[in-house]
Amino acid sequence: MSRVQEVMATVGERLAANQDAAAAIGAVYKFVLEGEGGGTWIMNLKGDASLTAGDGASDCTLTMTAENGVALFEGRVSGEQLFFGNQLRVDGDMSLALRLQSLLAIVR
Repeated sequence: MSRVQEVMATVGERLAANQDAAAAIGAVYKFVLEGEGGGTWIMNLKGDASLTAGDGASDCTLTMTAENGVALFEGRVSGEQLFFGNQLRVDGDMSLALRLQSLLAIVR
């Protein structure tokens, strides 16, 4: 299992443990982590919150390197740092991207 897969498995467990807080966000995020060990995950925060590997429709897509994705989920870097450093691309609803820190607080 790659480092990215380990981190995303932990994120999924924490998401499941914080269903109410996650459902309050009420959106679907797609995380595209590019490069070695990367992949695509759908984080559904509508109803029963879940994180699943694979592609699909989303309200907001966040694309970054696998290394930056791990750093983001581990709290070593913020979404703002990545975005303003041109290391995070946002597609879709920008207001959901602005709620990224609230989301990360749930899964860290």
